[in-house]
Amino acid sequence: MADKLPARLAEHPTVRKVRARASRKPGVLDADWLREICLAAGADDVAFASVDNPALASEVEHVQAALPGTKSYISLVVKMNRDNVRSTARSVANQEFHRSGEVLNEAAHRIVRQLQDAGYRVLNPSATFPMEMDRFPGRIWVVAHKPVAVASGLGVMGIHRNVIHPKFGNFILLGTILVDAPVSSYGEPLDYSPCLECKLCVAACPVGAIGKNGEFDWQACSVHNYREFMGGFTDWVQTIADSADGDDFRSRVSDSENASMWQSLSFKPNYKAAYCLAVCPAGEDVIEPYLDDRKGFMDLVLKPLQDKKETLYVLPNSAAKAHAERRYPHKRVKVVDSGVGGR
Repeated sequence: MADKLPARLAEHPTVRKVRARASRKPGVLDADWLREICLAAGADDVAFASVDNPALASEVEHVQAALPGTKSYISLVVKMNRDNVRSTARSVANQEFHRSGEVLNEAAHRIVRQLQDAGYRVLNPSATFPMEMDRFPGRIWVVAHKPVAVASGLGVMGIHRNVIHPKFGNFILLGTILVDAPVSSYGEPLDYSPCLECKLCVAACPVGAIGKNGEFDWQACSVHNYREFMGGFTDWVQTIADSADGDDFRSRVSDSENASMWQSLSFKPNYKAAYCLAVCPAGEDVIEPYLDDRKGFMDLVLKPLQDKKETLYVLPNSAAKAHAERRYPHKRVKVVDSGVGGR
């Protein structure tokens, strides 16, 4: 029973109009209908998971803080254009990441609007780079998109720590929508891994972050690939502060590095590598050239990235530094600070 309203509020035109219309409490979301609206909004694939899924227990505290009463996850996939991601021109690859992220966030926005108008409480956190920087260097994301996608059945994590979709491969971006209603049916994890264990991602990583045995050096990946994000930006600022004058600063930071940082600040951040994504041949839509001619595939996709002259960013006395200097003598190896807590 609704609370009895004060007379003044009960007679307000808005209240009278709402009270006069028939109201229907939204119920269980039909999975087929929900899938249709997600695909129509611009997603290339979608699946659903329950907030009570044991595999996602670590997310509950965070999603309930973001949207109290969350009952379901809507996991979204938008595929990227493969040859753009494979390009040795970082501008081309980064444009693909950023443009695909815009498509994904726009699709999520449209889905949320439609569900909201149907009476549901629903929220879409950023589908692209995490933004809760007041928590940095802790958890800066609202919801972890990768485990939700895996639990929903949209793919399996490869040894390069990216989700591999069975059809699109790892040329995808992921997003998650939180909704305060159950869905009529939820996805199940895949019963196989699309990862071929070909180890091309191991061969492609310029700082040796991916081990043949499946180990992953997150810090090595972060220091190089995210050089112009978070800690790398802090290190750049520290370098400015520590420099005696302009000449001293220029002896530490090249003009091209400054221009790249300016580009990241004025446009969108530049990923320095993501080569592990570029060379992965997994996925039904991706694998055929690799099956037809594995050497040709490596010559076309892997070798240009290995041969590229570029700067690799590493921590002092790190395994990444040793790997980069040994494996890539033609690439400049620059020792930097992580920018996090003086490390």
